[in-house]
Amino acid sequence: MPIVVDIDVMMAKRKMSAGDLADRVGITPANLAVLKNGRAKAVRFTTLAALCEVLECQPGDLLRWEADDAASG
Repeated sequence: MPIVVDIDVMMAKRKMSAGDLADRVGITPANLAVLKNGRAKAVRFTTLAALCEVLECQPGDLLRWEADDAASG
């Protein structure tokens, strides 16, 4: 998938556990895992805003686009 999720990178920079982040954002650890692993089909802007607030970052720090190898060939 061309959208890459870097939540784990920001969590490491902030030295925050998944359980703590999920609790502070107000989502379940299972839903955070779905987001972190790039398996989510969508993310609510309210959830993205809460992640940015807790991690003190911008949306671009959590999500980035990469060209799909199959499409570039």
